[in-house]
Amino acid sequence: MANEPTRPSTPDGTTAKYRSHATPPEAGRLRQFAAFVAGAPFTAVVAAVEVAVVTVALGVPLSTAPVAVGLVAFAVYAADHVADAAGDAGSTPTRARVALRYGDQLMAAAAVSYGLAVALAVSAGPAALALVFVPGAVWIGYATDWLPAAGERLAPLGARVGPLGEVSLPRLKDVFLLNSAAVAIAWAVAAVAAPLAFAGVPIHPVATPTVAPLFAYVAARSFVDVEVPNVRDVAVDAARGVATLPVAYGVTGTRRILFGVDAVAAGLLTAAAATGAASTTALVALAVGLAVSVTVTALVDRLGDAALGVAPDCSYLVAGAVLLMLGW
Repeated sequence: MANEPTRPSTPDGTTAKYRSHATPPEAGRLRQFAAFVAGAPFTAVVAAVEVAVVTVALGVPLSTAPVAVGLVAFAVYAADHVADAAGDAGSTPTRARVALRYGDQLMAAAAVSYGLAVALAVSAGPAALALVFVPGAVWIGYATDWLPAAGERLAPLGARVGPLGEVSLPRLKDVFLLNSAAVAIAWAVAAVAAPLAFAGVPIHPVATPTVAPLFAYVAARSFVDVEVPNVRDVAVDAARGVATLPVAYGVTGTRRILFGVDAVAAGLLTAAAATGAASTTALVALAVGLAVSVTVTALVDRLGDAALGVAPDCSYLVAGAVLLMLGW
């Protein structure tokens, strides 16, 4: 009604009347806390466990690499959630509200986290320091609009310029397949190269045949981990014009493609085992984690939105648990 008084809104965007009758404040705060924990902190733990498992598979001494990569993962994903909070409101509303309400605090925490990772890398040497900056650099190109800002410089290179001089260059995050591939490669570099760099072991893929198969395995697995949650976001992505596998091929087509990627990952594990250089215990753990990934992919249309956000990454937590049970 035109003359109905406007109800006061709370910081999370809901009206006070609605919250008082439908959502107790304690329940709302609990959901927000759960959404926060299931976001960047969860990703950081998964990244640390992943690097620890890869460390064992490579047979190099344990170092501070898992901690450093975990800190970088927290920083990158916390910043990404804040940067895309408005666009994520349709797919992950609670997480988006947390990012909007506590954006400044999350960005400060991300900066501190990345700074701690850099401090650990400095003590490990130049190779580790350079490596720590890879995920952050990829994120800048992946999630920000820095390319369109170079409009006049890019126009002579064939970029499409609009009537007002704007350049129609999408974020890498919005480019079909390249978005997932960029994330997969960045985390594969971090997960496989970090244990070597932080332990001071030279990276020689030819002399160390385990490195290349493990790198490809982690990249393939990371690609699957990125695309599975896109099933949850398919409606929002389609509305925003963002092309993902679920948008382009539907759930059934996406499942078939991801099964193929997991099959490639299984072949890569077999290749790593055939070299005899990788830790058998770690390869068994990774194989069990791969089985979890295949199961999640098979159930991708039956899992709820919250499960789709965390289930793919749980494969590395399972691999880490198996590694511990096997006596590492």
